[in-house]
Amino acid sequence: PFQAKKIALRLFPVASWLPAYRFREWVLSDIISGINTGLVAVLQGLAFALLVNVPPSYGLYAAFFPVLVYFIFGTSRHISVGPFPVLSLMVGGVVTRLVPDDSTGNGNSTNTSAINYERVMVAASVTFLSGVVQLLLGIFQFGFIVIYLSQSLISGFTTAAAIHVLVSQLKFMFQLPVPGFNKPFGIIYTLESVFSQITKANIADLVTSLIVLLIVFVVKEMNDRYKEKLPAPIPIELLVTILAALISYFVNFEEKFDVAVVGKLEEGFHAPVAPDVGILQNCIGDGISIAIVGFAVAFSVAKVYSIKHDYPIDGNQELIAFGLGNIVGGSFKGFASSTALSRSGVQESTGGKTQIAGIISSVIVLIVILAIGFLLAPLQKSVLASLALGNLKGMLMQFKEIGILWRKDKYDCVIWVVTFLAAIFLGLDIGLGTAVAFQLLTVVIRSQIPSCTVLANVGRSNIYRNRKDYTDIYEPEGVKIFRCSSPIFFANIEFFREKLITAVGFNPLRVLRKRNKALRKIRKMLKKGELQVTPTLKEFVRLDIDIYIAGGLLDKLERSAFFDEEIKPSMFFLTIHDAVLHILLKKDIANSPKLKLAEVTLQSSSIITLMLFQYCQAPSSALHSYSCVRYTVSIFKKIVIKTQLSPIKLKNKSGSWFRCVEIHL
Repeated sequence: PFQAKKIALRLFPVASWLPAYRFREWVLSDIISGINTGLVAVLQGLAFALLVNVPPSYGLYAAFFPVLVYFIFGTSRHISVGPFPVLSLMVGGVVTRLVPDDSTGNGNSTNTSAINYERVMVAASVTFLSGVVQLLLGIFQFGFIVIYLSQSLISGFTTAAAIHVLVSQLKFMFQLPVPGFNKPFGIIYTLESVFSQITKANIADLVTSLIVLLIVFVVKEMNDRYKEKLPAPIPIELLVTILAALISYFVNFEEKFDVAVVGKLEEGFHAPVAPDVGILQNCIGDGISIAIVGFAVAFSVAKVYSIKHDYPIDGNQELIAFGLGNIVGGSFKGFASSTALSRSGVQESTGGKTQIAGIISSVIVLIVILAIGFLLAPLQKSVLASLALGNLKGMLMQFKEIGILWRKDKYDCVIWVVTFLAAIFLGLDIGLGTAVAFQLLTVVIRSQIPSCTVLANVGRSNIYRNRKDYTDIYEPEGVKIFRCSSPIFFANIEFFREKLITAVGFNPLRVLRKRNKALRKIRKMLKKGELQVTPTLKEFVRLDIDIYIAGGLLDKLERSAFFDEEIKPSMFFLTIHDAVLHILLKKDIANSPKLKLAEVTLQSSSIITLMLFQYCQAPSSALHSYSCVRYTVSIFKKIVIKTQLSPIKLKNKSGSWFRCVEIHL
């Protein structure tokens, strides 16, 4: 019974938080938040339907059904579920590809109705498919898939999507017959079509759009600047919509200026329909892309609020919730849903405590669908286009991240730029695949060409940093501390070896040849099998360089037969500083002025990470990553290597003093 209860609570999160609902403390805040969020959801549903290229009323269905499903199955208390401009645009791309505009020029009502019906079915079918994909990913515990979409990739992708939204709304702002171009470089073709017809633009729609945009941007900026002083954000979208609808109705814009209006909204709900199998076969890739992007955006927003308000969220359960929401929404002819940051911000900033606010917002949408939708009939479509653009401010401001990322991590900056350019010019679907492939390529490059630096003691303390970054540094005579910031494996061993030789200051092979003074001896040894392929560490050992290692993974190295007569467990230290102190102590004990020896210390940042996070595992290939020619000559130099191994007691070694070399494995 306990296990069954645990499974039930995990599958139906509402059963865990609803009984603990603080009715007296939270209900008023949730009602106020729900009303504000519901009004925004109505307007965004109507506006984002234009991105999908379906009649505006179907945007209300997308703002209604997913909220009800998420209330039962979702784990976030603050996000507002419903239409999201990026997803709407991706669905719209499928719609225009499968149901292009009427090319015959016959724009009669019968033809328009038939095209609209086909487009609604395409949008509903691809939404249903994306919901099935999300549901399956959640059932099979694939919530971790979001880690393959880094923050820089999501930021670059959503910024590119915002540009696509901007371009797609130009035809409504200018009221021009611009066909959809859902293909690579489609944005260029769209701009070409718009500007080739710019002289035919409807001035009334253009002026209205610019005025609405100006008002919305100014008031939103005021809301952001004075949010601490305002009891609630000014509902500028609602006020502008009411005012624009009244002016359009009383001035009769539709007849006087031939503007495009929303028209009569369908009242009530349609009976649920099954998706079209033929459509599903043509949009499998689109459904997967929409499912992943929708979840990634929603989960990132939900994670922000969960951290802020200190409660857990479950990625797999979120997949199930959004999957079921899209399945139900698609069945009732809605389109794909996720969450919009602006709408979720309204729900949280106006005092929303739980998804009770979401239920209240869905009630507002329900009232519009059933009762007062006719009041929006005279509203210009250009006003909805402006409202859609007004919600892009946050995404367009992400351009500022380029400079920050360049200073922070150049790889992340390049990922952002490549993702943005790919999504802009190749389209959102192909661009997303290209961006993910490029991001995985950067992972390979990072590990194959790691950052290698020489460290020094900072301020005569136990801290060791890149010597190029500090002036007050101390380097014991003859000591070199070499740091490689990546695990060592077959793909980067040669790069690592070259950097290590550069840091040490000599090439063991050259020293070998000079010491023996005869290559014939080496050839004889090769024939006899006395020269073998051995690890880089042994290459130095056979030059009589003692190696000391600081760190963890001792058990794994022992299981992998890493140790032998030359590489022994007694070489290990706990920290770099311990190794350096030991070296200096041995120097004093030996007190041998004859030999001036060069030493190197080797440290591994990836293995240091394993020390901090015990659940990580080192790649097994790291244990087989050394390969070089075995040398059998001597040279008076000694090395200490730092990698992460369990603390052990160190055995003292007699002999000449030695210096330290540190390698990050």
